Amino acid sequence: MGEQRFGEFVLVRRHGEDGVVELVLDRPKAMNAVSTEMARSVAAACSALGGDQGVRVVVVTSTHERAFCVGADLKERNSFSDADLVRQRPVARGAYTGVLELPVPTIAAVHGFALGGGFELALACDLIVADGTAVVGLPEVSVGVIPGGGGTQLLPRRVGAARAAELIFTARRVEAEEAYRLGLVDQLVPVGEDRSAALALAGRIAANSPVGLRAAKRALRLGQGLDLRAGLEVEDAAWRAVAFSGDRAEGVAAFNERRAPRWPGV
Repeated sequence: MGEQRFGEFVLVRRHGEDGVVELVLDRPKAMNAVSTEMARSVAAACSALGGDQGVRVVVVTSTHERAFCVGADLKERNSFSDADLVRQRPVARGAYTGVLELPVPTIAAVHGFALGGGFELALACDLIVADGTAVVGLPEVSVGVIPGGGGTQLLPRRVGAARAAELIFTARRVEAEEAYRLGLVDQLVPVGEDRSAALALAGRIAANSPVGLRAAKRALRLGQGLDLRAGLEVEDAAWRAVAFSGDRAEGVAAFNERRAPRWPGV
């Protein structure tokens, strides 16, 4: 298992040779509140992972026992001038878009608090696995701002416009059972098992074609919001990108030879 640190607060941990990688939020003294430095580190880690063809699945986890991430570092923000806030904005956005634009499947492993920007980091992932302690929400309007890490766009894509409006306008926190029922998280697992369940899911995903996974994610993401005809053109372009790949040839051969595929990844 190899590890690489990005700044003080972000760790990348590679699991064996299956292409499963953890992006670990590691600022436990602040419950992983996203400071300027931490945002830079998340963006840098995502940039490195996005350019690594050996990465098949990324799992975002936390080292804090009671929180995934509590959102923006409001203590740091309290010291900002307006000019400071303007300068920090692209840095903060870089963290959220970094996770969102990873070209491989992504899974958030959530326990405890995932609030504001913390929940937005999870929403930027393709799938969210949560344990019974999870508490999620976008409370930004209660402190005079709005969700600015993608929440106003990603949440309605998950749960619909009206449900997202209710959650954002009330700023309420949602506990695990209701979060699962409303579709705010995708899997609900026993307390303490969010990381292990997310890694197990990542392993099942990573067993599939790397070329196919990247193309499928691209089609899913680019097709959102398009009408059916345009979406099918996006799908066709993604199909053409994989149809003549080494992975496609290996997948068909392995099926016919009744053996596990050995993906070339090209």
